[in-house]
Amino acid sequence: MNYLSIEQFPDYKVPGVKHEDFQPYESNGGSIVAIAGNDFAVIAADSRLSSGYTIHTRNENKLFQLSSNAVLGSTGCWCDTLALTALVKARMQMYEHTHSKTMSTDATAQMLSILMYNRRFFPYYVSNVLAGLNSEGKGVVYSYDPIGHFEKSNSRAGGSAGALLQPVLDNQIGLKNIKLEHIGFPAELTKERAVAIASDAFISATERDIYTGDSVQINIITKSGIEVKELELRKD
Repeated sequence: MNYLSIEQFPDYKVPGVKHEDFQPYESNGGSIVAIAGNDFAVIAADSRLSSGYTIHTRNENKLFQLSSNAVLGSTGCWCDTLALTALVKARMQMYEHTHSKTMSTDATAQMLSILMYNRRFFPYYVSNVLAGLNSEGKGVVYSYDPIGHFEKSNSRAGGSAGALLQPVLDNQIGLKNIKLEHIGFPAELTKERAVAIASDAFISATERDIYTGDSVQINIITKSGIEVKELELRKD
């Protein structure tokens, strides 16, 4: 399809004026994996921040702790990520000062949806995945589209390697495209297995996605707090 351009309308040209295209969005790469268990949640994100074939930094944390039981993973346009997460943290502080309690994970998920929908005509260019514990102490994972629609699930991947990571989660966590009679009925998902699946998924994605790499930070959310682990990935 040929789109109309100013060059096709010479009568509208102004002498001495140069036409510049406005490109407000820039993708800085990065990927996220989140897994919800019975009494825990695991969320992981890589540390590479890049643009095209240029790596700006190899050590950027894309996981934002919102409370003692909720962590937001955000990738995409890094300036939009910083603007959105700063707004979320400010709203959570306002809620805490007003109600003298910390916002629950479910309420945080709804608030993030509203904040993103408020920018629906000029959306934040980000991929968000929220993981944490709900009011019953069970693990939850929420994923979002650019204008705030969110979905609750047991596992979700996002970011530049999301299309590579999600099938691994569907197979290992959702037990899709797998014959259970060949392996027996799987045992209950443990923290150790969730961390292993997230780690293996990132190791595989790094082999295929140039925007994912260097290292991956893993947050393990339980009622006792948030445990942080780090795994080295390929750096080329």
